[in-house]
Amino acid sequence: MRAFFGRAARSLNERAVLLLVLTTAMWGANGVVSRAAVGAVAPMTLVALRWLFVCAVLLPIVRAPFLAHLPELRRNWRFLAAMALCGFTGFNVLFYLAGYWTSAVNITLLQGAIPPMVFAGAVLFKGEPVTPRQIAGMAVSFLGVGLIATRGDVAHLGDLSFNLGDLMMLAACALYAGYTIALRGRPHLPPLVFFAGMALAAFAASLPFLAAEIALGRAYWPSGKGFALVLFVALAPSLLSQLFFMRAVELIGPGRAGIFSNLTPLFGAIFAIVLLGEPFHLYHAGAMALGLAGIALAESAKRQKVVPHETP
Repeated sequence: MRAFFGRAARSLNERAVLLLVLTTAMWGANGVVSRAAVGAVAPMTLVALRWLFVCAVLLPIVRAPFLAHLPELRRNWRFLAAMALCGFTGFNVLFYLAGYWTSAVNITLLQGAIPPMVFAGAVLFKGEPVTPRQIAGMAVSFLGVGLIATRGDVAHLGDLSFNLGDLMMLAACALYAGYTIALRGRPHLPPLVFFAGMALAAFAASLPFLAAEIALGRAYWPSGKGFALVLFVALAPSLLSQLFFMRAVELIGPGRAGIFSNLTPLFGAIFAIVLLGEPFHLYHAGAMALGLAGIALAESAKRQKVVPHETP
């Protein structure tokens, strides 16, 4: 049995598409958890506890290699801090705060800005080529996100307004796009050691936000449900998904990996239907089809480009 799981893990480690699908499924579940957490755990408390739990689980596992690579971690502490603040703490803080000033429709639609930002950043700062077919695939996937955001009725576009919450979401998307692009240049450290360093940095970065929540009188002790949600968020969207995403970026680069984030709202819709009892509509099916078609189109462009140069 142990040998079977070992082979499965090694196989998964080389399958970028499967890693990214699992990652976006966990991110989609995170959105459902965020709604379920209202009243069970305060938002900044959730951010701080999720990274505290990640550190508590991960650090004992990687204690020996972490200590062995501690000098290199110290040399790269600025990079680790910036990555953790952008991709981990900063994105989630802005995501939770945006909900106080903008609608769920706006938040869902604006998350579709991540792939274009990743593509643009990869081209401008990393010199990665982008083909017309990849751009077309990105546009098709974005249409799927828009279909969910507008609930299949373009008339809802007239309800969109840009306010402080919208700007927060755009800033959050920019932070995660920058994190995605910068992952390609991460220090040559074992993935678990690198992630443990960022998890520690993310927890440290969350403490000022937690302190502000307490000072403003908006913090409260999580309920039993709140702790269960924190544990799930720590293990799945925070720990496993980030490891999967880092490995996928390492395998296929930030540009190709970034477009898969369009699957997040699609998985979020599925989980909302199954777990929260929300109704399933035709536009859900259409959005899922568009999201998958866009990714297939972008991936086919990449395969056509690299296959002739691959060796058996």
